[in-house]
Amino acid sequence: KKGVCSNFLCDSKPGASVKITGAVGKGMLLPDDDEADIIMVATGTGVAPFRGFIQRLFIERTPAAAAFEGRAWLLFGGPTSDSVLYPELWEQAAANKPGQFELTLAISREQTTSTGGKMYVQERLTERADELFERLAGGAHLYLCGLKGMQPGIEAALEQAAVARGLDFKTWIKALRKEKRYHVEVY
Repeated sequence: KKGVCSNFLCDSKPGASVKITGAVGKGMLLPDDDEADIIMVATGTGVAPFRGFIQRLFIERTPAAAAFEGRAWLLFGGPTSDSVLYPELWEQAAANKPGQFELTLAISREQTTSTGGKMYVQERLTERADELFERLAGGAHLYLCGLKGMQPGIEAALEQAAVARGLDFKTWIKALRKEKRYHVEVY
């Protein structure tokens, strides 16, 4: 099975004109509220939009960076430590604005849960569910990006945490969506 885009580009001749279009919509934009926390959950190349967020808020000298007063929390998963993309960027972001950026890794082939299972991002969310729900109750935005197969596990972990707090998951997640604070881009 061949990738459509990559093979098209590889088969194109140097100098050929190529029309490029991207995703349409406004699903993966930063919040309008400069004080809102952003919680980003990604696996593999799903970290791409969050790389842009972090560059914009912590690296570049932009009005957005100057105005941002929230906290950014990236939960990033991959199979091995070598699969963690952009480690220097995450280190620089944490150094540029101490206390405003946090990276939490879930390395499935190297880390284990307290019960000995593989460590995935949903396990990290479960471990820190109190903090997650506290931030969301305070107006944080939750972003999810990566392979489509990750979404059910993450939403199951969110549902378990919501139910443990006496919340009806479907009502709770629907409210987050209606408030435009739950952003999902899976492929």
